[in-house]
Amino acid sequence: MRSPAALCADIIVSAQDGKFVRVDGRATFPEPAPPDSLVVIDASTFPPVIKGIVEGLEHTVQGPPQAVAVTPDGKLAIVAAPTRYDYAAKKELFDNFVQVVDIEASPPRLIGKVDVGGHTNGLSINREGTLLLAAAHDGTVKVLGIDGKNVKLLDQVKVGEKRLSGISFTHDGKAAIVALRDENGAAVLSVDGMSVKPTKERISTGVNPYAVDISSDGKWAIIGNTGVGGRIVADADVVTLVDVSARPYRAVQQISVPATPEGVAISPDGRWIAVSSMAGSNLTTGDPGRNKIGKLVLFEIKDGWATKRQRVARRRGGTRRRIQPGQQTCPAADGRRASDRRVCDSRRQACRHGRAIEARSGSGLDPLDASLSM
Repeated sequence: MRSPAALCADIIVSAQDGKFVRVDGRATFPEPAPPDSLVVIDASTFPPVIKGIVEGLEHTVQGPPQAVAVTPDGKLAIVAAPTRYDYAAKKELFDNFVQVVDIEASPPRLIGKVDVGGHTNGLSINREGTLLLAAAHDGTVKVLGIDGKNVKLLDQVKVGEKRLSGISFTHDGKAAIVALRDENGAAVLSVDGMSVKPTKERISTGVNPYAVDISSDGKWAIIGNTGVGGRIVADADVVTLVDVSARPYRAVQQISVPATPEGVAISPDGRWIAVSSMAGSNLTTGDPGRNKIGKLVLFEIKDGWATKRQRVARRRGGTRRRIQPGQQTCPAADGRRASDRRVCDSRRQACRHGRAIEARSGSGLDPLDASLSM
């Protein structure tokens, strides 16, 4: 009998927002626009090969990185953040379902939409591939069961009053951390089988907590905080290092990083943190803090403290991606028209669940440079 890790697939799924283009820091929705889509990439060989492209789904770059998840067996992709654009009203419309894509099929195809009663962004799937958590704009975490290729809503857990953002199962699957995007801080949920309940635990973060990632060694979580909106300079923001080795979980370090760190990732062994920041590349040309490129910063965790080791400037363009098991390092990126999200599961103990790292559209990051999911 093969181990769960041996059953993992090397899959990248990249969800594209065809509607949105950021031009000199300004959001535009040109007409006509290509359809939103999902690209499925086989990463078992190098260079990776496109397995198929799925059109007819909805997606947006607005929101945190983790809006695509892949089951550990590589058979299903779940796509959140569905939107449409009303060109007459000049308004983006947010829908309330998650989309189920059969990526085992040839070609891959959209097989269903599950109404969850709220617009969801962050997604996380447990290592067994049976439980999906979706963080929603209405302050609830939607709890969905996965049975083969059937996905259904089981419950919802009230966590806050405003938008939630990134979410991640802990290494043992007995808890989850969800970012309270508009209320600040992060909440801890308890998980027992298919039952998910709120707890009294709260984790201190920076302003506007966004993406969440957790190492496989049972020691650390990292939370990116994108800071206040409306800025005209690229000032410093922070990412939060959280000790998850014992309950209650606690923040141990607020790490200064370049502005708007939308992509964060931590290595499976809990040693390295990669942070992808817009660093002013999302600002308009008239803003004094405008930069043409974002920044990637690498930190090493040693003796319980993170120290900066490297910073890399990145080129413009690209997409956001999500990788499934097998890759120790999964670069993700930002894009003009793309919301590329990537899932890396081999780094999770025994292929725990799908993860995502992404840089936001318009931050001007290169597809291979934007952020690392290790």
